[in-house]
Amino acid sequence: MQLGPSLETPRLILRPPQAGDFEAWAAFKADAEATRHIGGIEPRSAAYRSFAAMVGVWYLQGSAMFSVIEKATGEWVGRVGPWQPEGWPGTEVGWSIVRDRWGRGYGPEAAVAAIDWAFDELHWSEVIHTIAPDNVNSKAVAAKLGSTLLRVGRLPAPYDTKDIEIWGQSRGQWLARRERQQPKG
Repeated sequence: MQLGPSLETPRLILRPPQAGDFEAWAAFKADAEATRHIGGIEPRSAAYRSFAAMVGVWYLQGSAMFSVIEKATGEWVGRVGPWQPEGWPGTEVGWSIVRDRWGRGYGPEAAVAAIDWAFDELHWSEVIHTIAPDNVNSKAVAAKLGSTLLRVGRLPAPYDTKDIEIWGQSRGQWLARRERQQPKG
């Protein structure tokens, strides 16, 4: 049963998580460096619960982060997409890519497809990205997407102990940027 759409980019497929994605998810959640800015490592049992929660959010809300599949290998290489759990500071599109694929541009490539989908299909008026102040790499991805620092805020409990930067842009800003990037015929 597919809970949502599949999106394609030149190098990636974005689709809702499937049971076969769990092993790669668990390995990702066990990588301290890859998860440093998203809550840290999770033991396998906790990784299973976070994986199941992502699937459940797809079922309950009709959207959540996509599994990112590398077309060339068929491997799960991350999670990217809409994220708005209870109490979240806005309509977020977030990204997390496995460390051995960092530097290939997969985060921005997948995020563009997810943001297009969020604005076109979910009819969001704004997209945000919640970023730890010291997460230089995610700030660079946000800037590549045309997002700017909007405000400083906090996530809901139990993640409310530290300030986070909230980057983002309006639907109008995104659509204007998309229009400027379309090839002129």
